[in-house]
Amino acid sequence: MRVLNDYWAQRAKREGYPARSVYKLQELEERFHILRGAKKILDVGAAPGSWTLYLLRTLHPAPRVVAVDLTPLALSQQENLTYIQGDITDPVLRETLIPEAPFDVILSDAAPSTTGIRTVDTARSQALVEAVLGLVPPLLRVGGSCIVKVFQGSDTRQILQHLDRMFQKTRSFKPKACRTESFELYCLGLEKREGFN
Repeated sequence: MRVLNDYWAQRAKREGYPARSVYKLQELEERFHILRGAKKILDVGAAPGSWTLYLLRTLHPAPRVVAVDLTPLALSQQENLTYIQGDITDPVLRETLIPEAPFDVILSDAAPSTTGIRTVDTARSQALVEAVLGLVPPLLRVGGSCIVKVFQGSDTRQILQHLDRMFQKTRSFKPKACRTESFELYCLGLEKREGFN
């Protein structure tokens, strides 16, 4: 029942988005302007498709979006969209992304399957984030930016340190559209450094 009574979920339904997560990206963009001028964007963990749809609806001109997830997107065929179904940790899938590069922005709202055991869930989240950050050297252009979602835990600092090595600036932020009880956090890397190719 929580979802049915959720302001953000109701708003997403009214506005034609598959999930409430769209407002997290909207707030991140309003605050950090990470998408401004982006022509090609990689959206990791894209299903059900709210972030992808936001990119295609609101950015002008519409960027080319490559969306990746284990499950299908809840979107009809969209111009400027390439969808790849698969596991981002699979080396074969990662190879298929190389011809699509370079990207201006890499986004990840991906989350692992959760157990309810916080230490297990945060460890799984960190492993997934590290897999996404492994895409930055070969796929993100110099000067490009990245957003990754992480479950806050003892290793959050390690992720920020990893971002510090690759980017000129780093930030962490929890949008208002996150549930109060959620321990998710968004880490941003702005302006990829030279030498990380």
